Amino acid sequence: MTTTNPRVRKAVIPAAGLGTRFLPATKAMPKEMLPVVDKPAIQYVVEEAVGVGLNDVLMITGRNKRALEDHFDRVPSLESTLTDKGDTKKLESIQAASNLGDIHYVRQGDPNGLGHAVLRARQHVGNEPFAVLLGDDLIDARDELLGTMIDVQAKTGGSVVALIEVDPSQISAYGCADIQELDGEGYVRINRLVEKPSPEEAPSNLAVIGRYVLHPAVFDVLEETGPGRGGEIQLTDALQQLATGEGEGYGVYGVVFRGRRYDTGDKLSYLKACVQLAVDSDDLGPGLREWLPGFAAQLSK
Repeated sequence: MTTTNPRVRKAVIPAAGLGTRFLPATKAMPKEMLPVVDKPAIQYVVEEAVGVGLNDVLMITGRNKRALEDHFDRVPSLESTLTDKGDTKKLESIQAASNLGDIHYVRQGDPNGLGHAVLRARQHVGNEPFAVLLGDDLIDARDELLGTMIDVQAKTGGSVVALIEVDPSQISAYGCADIQELDGEGYVRINRLVEKPSPEEAPSNLAVIGRYVLHPAVFDVLEETGPGRGGEIQLTDALQQLATGEGEGYGVYGVVFRGRRYDTGDKLSYLKACVQLAVDSDDLGPGLREWLPGFAAQLSK
């Protein structure tokens, strides 16, 4: 299968959630701004998009999210202070965030679910395929995922989701994919998607994670998609329709990711992600690796 669709150029990052799992820390600060080692989680996501050439980034935000815009903006007074001090390392670190790409913002308004957030991107995206990156999932920069998904979308002309294998007992926390293997291909076809099934009802142990490359046909489907699970407009419901229907832009495919992924969606997972990334960092890693075995030994006593 081939497609004449244009190559993916734009990334959409939904960031309008209230972050209630992290209260009280998120009472006055967006969850996306919580630091993961030495930079906020949202910066990892933007860097991932820009790293595969998606320099046009749209964030879907909400009230009390101004800190996101401030973070990716320049702060001339701070830059001047660091320049005067000769602190080039810190200067480069803050300039990196403001020089990442062309970042735009639109508010979601009513928090009506992920599908509604994606629909808010319609005017900016236009009639071309685009990527959606959720901030709860951080993909290690050393592992390839988004670029592969963009290639699959270009080849198939449909939409593409990222999948991971999970223990069957954990599948109820995810959207689950019923798949068809495709001979000679590095991706699978999605027959149907089931939102948070019980282990007994799950068609597989393949869970959908927060990376999508979508054909613009998804917008028309979302316009007609009513409230689903939780009374919200679910992206999964729209993808299910795309997976089973026919026409331009229909068909949903999956890339099974077996690299390093860091879940920051709840407090425990967030703490694990911080430790994992800190252990691998050049400056903090050596000291942390030296300290951790002794600390772990104390816990077993």
